[in-house]
Amino acid sequence: MQSPLPVRNGVNATRLRLPDEGPWETAMDYVLDRFGHVDPDGIIDRFDRGEVVGLGGAALTRRTPLHEHTFIWYYRELPQEDRLPVEISILHQDENLLVVDKPHFLPTTPGGMYVAESALVRLRVALDIPDLIPMHRLDRMTAGVLLFSTNPETRGKYQVMFEKRRIEKEYEAVAPVREDLELPLTVRSRMIKSRTYLLAQEVAGEPNAETRIELLEESNGLGRYRLLPHTGKTHQLRVHMASLGIGILNDPFYPVLLDQAPDDYTRPLQLLARSVEFMDPLTRQTVQYRSRLSLDAFPPAAAAQ
Repeated sequence: MQSPLPVRNGVNATRLRLPDEGPWETAMDYVLDRFGHVDPDGIIDRFDRGEVVGLGGAALTRRTPLHEHTFIWYYRELPQEDRLPVEISILHQDENLLVVDKPHFLPTTPGGMYVAESALVRLRVALDIPDLIPMHRLDRMTAGVLLFSTNPETRGKYQVMFEKRRIEKEYEAVAPVREDLELPLTVRSRMIKSRTYLLAQEVAGEPNAETRIELLEESNGLGRYRLLPHTGKTHQLRVHMASLGIGILNDPFYPVLLDQAPDDYTRPLQLLARSVEFMDPLTRQTVQYRSRLSLDAFPPAAAAQ
């Protein structure tokens, strides 16, 4: 459903579904009941300024009946965010596609305490492309190649490519070495991720997650690994590596969930989306985009051999 409000400062308007019935006479009564504990005066001001709209862009007032609209849109009042000390690099840009190197610690999309400080919002503002949309996502703690659509008219062709897994992704990780583990190998398991639970879990059942793991080189008990995911479950690579007893270096979640602490920018998760390769659905040419970043935990001398 198309928002009647344009992107503002790189951020989409928030959509809210109103209930069909209830004890509220007006739409504002419902919004105040649901969110008034945060900023009741601010909510009333938004209605008075005509900044809460329905489908088609019609502004709601204090007296708009609850049942007059099913969905409403409004801009959230965003908190002030400190800029994260990381930067995005552009690998490729044309009229249809933007490919970037996302740094560690920067989320792909707005969420929680990170809104302006997300790759999507930063890029929308910096490049003045309000229609920019990510084609896939990387965890906040994972760095590497990230693709965005810049053109709504061709976006669907790229979305189909991802939905049908017509794209090859290669990741790189630094983790301990197990001398008794025979590599390469393919890990298959059933994974679930609850919206209310922080961690992904492996459970009994038909596998829905698959990763090929290869050891590229080792030095002083650490290995540089190539990870080739066949599926894209949340935290899949981190879970599969931890399940083998070789959890990725500096992972605060797996195999053990550490106490929440401020980000340590000197100790990023040693996981990098090294490359993506696919047949471009528009040009029908095979393209590959590779990250220019590196994982600094693996001994440089060994990595150069």
